[in-house]
Amino acid sequence: MRIALSEQEHAVMAAAAASEGLALGAFVAQASLAAAQGRVVSEYAVLREALAAVLLAAGQVQRVGVNLNQAVAALHSGELVEQLRWYAQAAARSIDRLDGLAQELRHRLP
Repeated sequence: MRIALSEQEHAVMAAAAASEGLALGAFVAQASLAAAQGRVVSEYAVLREALAAVLLAAGQVQRVGVNLNQAVAALHSGELVEQLRWYAQAAARSIDRLDGLAQELRHRLP
């Protein structure tokens, strides 16, 4: 069976195939198989997944930041805060995760 595509539709499909590093026929075959198996992921589903990851990371960074601020305040009042190093390391790890998430989003989104 042959399906006629407009030039614009063909260009869109060819661009999508190229962005995946596939020949047009391979891209169409994979997309068709994914649709038949119910594995189609819409662009909004990808964006929702990315948003959920960003919101989770932002919440983690906020909690670490609050704890770090409390530890610094205690340090300024003359108390020795053993957790200060742990909070600083946790903040650095959270920032690294956010950087990784940003890189992943750059690769996954057009």
